Amino acid sequence: MSPPRPRTRSKPARSSPDRAAQDRAGQDRPAKPRVGAGPSSDELRALLEPVVTGAGFELDSLDVRSAGRRHTVRMVVDSDTGAGLDDIARLSRAASDELDRNEHVVGGSYTLEVTSPGVDRPLTVPRHWRRAHLRLVTVRPQPGSELGDVVFTGRVGTAGEESVTLLVDGGLREVRYADVAHAAVEVEFAPPPVKEIAVLDPGAVDEDAAEDPGEDELGSGHDIAEGSR
Repeated sequence: MSPPRPRTRSKPARSSPDRAAQDRAGQDRPAKPRVGAGPSSDELRALLEPVVTGAGFELDSLDVRSAGRRHTVRMVVDSDTGAGLDDIARLSRAASDELDRNEHVVGGSYTLEVTSPGVDRPLTVPRHWRRAHLRLVTVRPQPGSELGDVVFTGRVGTAGEESVTLLVDGGLREVRYADVAHAAVEVEFAPPPVKEIAVLDPGAVDEDAAEDPGEDELGSGHDIAEGSR
């Protein structure tokens, strides 16, 4: 009998908030070979989704790519509070252990990648819009929809199950998800204007004022603070 193949584990790469898509922990694990095609996404999702949800996250997407008997399993996980590097590392270890206990599902050696969504992820379901609250988004309407044919930007307000409220050119606009062909968050290098936050989420402005009572005396001090950052 040949000796067992060694296992290797790569450390998660350092990342920054603007590079969430690079927050990942890779696991290279050997598995017992099996005859037949590589693992299916449905099989792996059924196996790994309970691990992700049990840790308080959602399995946003799962992708399997195979090259011969080598498989790459890539999971994208998310939550309302995001997923930090430590969370990614813990999920990677737990998912790898689950795959090791079910080697027959993989059917070959594999690389596991666990990552959080990048800012370029399209907003396709209501939870994506909820997590983009107060973020600036670019929207490309469906051809022939009530939104017209012009691409526009707006700041995200309340997101429901069928539509979302956007602040567009100073006015509130109700946008049905069905009328959106593509939407994605824009990268901003400064905090959103306080006036826009006040329209979309007045409570957030009240909380900031309560934490720093001196702001009332400054009047437009919010704009000054933004410019000084």
